[in-house]
Amino acid sequence: MLTPCDAAFLSSLAEKLPPGRLAQAQARHLEEPRGRYAGQPGPVALPQSTAEVATILAACNAARVGVLPWGGGTGLVGGQLMPKGPLPLILSLEKMTALRGTWPDENVIIAEAGLTLGALHEAATAADRLFPLALASQGTATIGGNLATNAGGTAVLRYGNARDLCLGIEAVMADGTVWNGLRRLRKDNTGYDLKNLLIGAEGSLGVITAAALKLFPIPAHRVVAMLVVPSPAAALKLLRQMEARVGGLISGFELIARTGLEFLSEVGPELRQPFPTPPDWCVLLELGLPAAMEPEATMAALFEEAAEAGLVEDGVIAASEAQAEALWNIRESLPEANRRVGAVSSHDISLPLAEIPGFLTEAPARIARFGQFRINAFGHLGDGNLHYNVFPLRGEDRSAHDPVRDAVKETLHDLVHALGGSVSAEHGIGRLKTDDLQRYGDPAKLAAMRAIKAALDPNGILNPGAVLPG
Repeated sequence: MLTPCDAAFLSSLAEKLPPGRLAQAQARHLEEPRGRYAGQPGPVALPQSTAEVATILAACNAARVGVLPWGGGTGLVGGQLMPKGPLPLILSLEKMTALRGTWPDENVIIAEAGLTLGALHEAATAADRLFPLALASQGTATIGGNLATNAGGTAVLRYGNARDLCLGIEAVMADGTVWNGLRRLRKDNTGYDLKNLLIGAEGSLGVITAAALKLFPIPAHRVVAMLVVPSPAAALKLLRQMEARVGGLISGFELIARTGLEFLSEVGPELRQPFPTPPDWCVLLELGLPAAMEPEATMAALFEEAAEAGLVEDGVIAASEAQAEALWNIRESLPEANRRVGAVSSHDISLPLAEIPGFLTEAPARIARFGQFRINAFGHLGDGNLHYNVFPLRGEDRSAHDPVRDAVKETLHDLVHALGGSVSAEHGIGRLKTDDLQRYGDPAKLAAMRAIKAALDPNGILNPGAVLPG
C-alpha cells in the first residue's frame, strides 16, 4: 500500500538533498498533449545528479511513496501522469542535461537523460555524426523518455527503435541502488540483458539517468520525394522494389492519406502542398546515399522504374534542403492537424506488412456500424506502424461520439490482434492501454512481467498504475 507524498515526507527528504531540489509541479508537469489525463497538483523533485536520484528513490522506497518519472511530457498514453491514487512525487530529470562524452571514431555519445532529443542532434552534428532517432516532439522529448518508451519515429526502417540505438545505460533502481551500465560495447554477453529490460519499461522498473548511444556517419546525399501511389498495396510493392535497388539506404518511407492533407487545409498548420488536388494516397520517401551515388540520377531511375510498373502516378522530388524540409514538415504537421480537428479515437498500431492493405479496407467497414466518420491513416509504412485515427464528420464535435468511443477502439484493436498485430507500436502502454495489455497480452508474458515487477520494485513505487495495473 502506497502512502501519499505529504509535508512530513517532503521535509525529511529535503534534509537529504541540496537546496532547491524540491518544488511545486508546474502546469507542464500535469498536462499531456491529447488532454485525456490531468496530473495531481503536488511536489516535483529536480535532481541534478545520479546520486541525488538515488537518494530520492531510496527515501521514497523506504516510505512507500509513489514516484512518477517525468521526461519531456510528450507521451501519448498517460504514462507521465497519475490522475488518481496516493499523491506521488514527480521525478523530473530536466536538470540532468550533461553530455558526458563523445567518441566520433567509435560512433558513440553519452548523454544524461534530461537532454532533449533536439539538443542531442545538435551535439551529434557538431561531431560530424548523425543520431537518427527523429520525432516531431524532439525539441521537448528527452533521451530518458525516448528510452523509457522505446520511441520509434520516422527512421526506424533504416536505424531501428530507440532500443536499437542504445549501447548502455545508467539507471537507479527502486531501492536507490545505482546500476552503472554505461558501456560503449557492441558485444557484451555477460548475463541477463538488464539494459533492454529497462528500455521500454516506462519507468516502472528503474529510472534511466544516462545512456551510451550509437552515432552514424552523415549520408553524403539526402534525397526526399513525395510520390503519389494508387493504393497502400502499391506503396508496399514500391518499397520492396526500391529496397531491391538501393538496399538499406532508405531512411524513411511514410504513408500519407488524402484525409490528412485535407485536415492541413481545413485547420492548419497552413503549409504549401505539392499537389493541387490531394491524392488518395502518397508516400514520403527519404534516401541517404553515399558519395559514390549520384542522387538525381538514382532517384530518376527509381521513379522511372516505379512508374513503368504502375506503382507511382505522380511525384515531386526536393531540389534543395529547404524543399526537403518543407515536404517533411507536411508529414510532421499531421499530428497537430489531428489535434485541432479532435479525434473520436486514436490508435498507434503495427501490423505484418502484408496485412496492412487488408486492414485499411476492412477497418472502415467494421466501425461504420457505430456512425459516420472520417479516417486519417498515416505512418511509418516501412516498419508496419500506422497511426489510425477516427474523426467526426466536418462540422461535428467529437463529443457527440463519446458513447461509441470505447466500442470503436475495441473493434479496431480486435481486428489488429486477429491479424497478428500490436495495439501499441511505438507509444507504449502507459495508463491508457493497461486494459488492452490484459486483453491481448500473452498470459505467459504477463505472468513474467508481474514477476519481474515484483522482484525489481517490490513496494510498487515506480510509476504506479502504468504498464501493469496495481
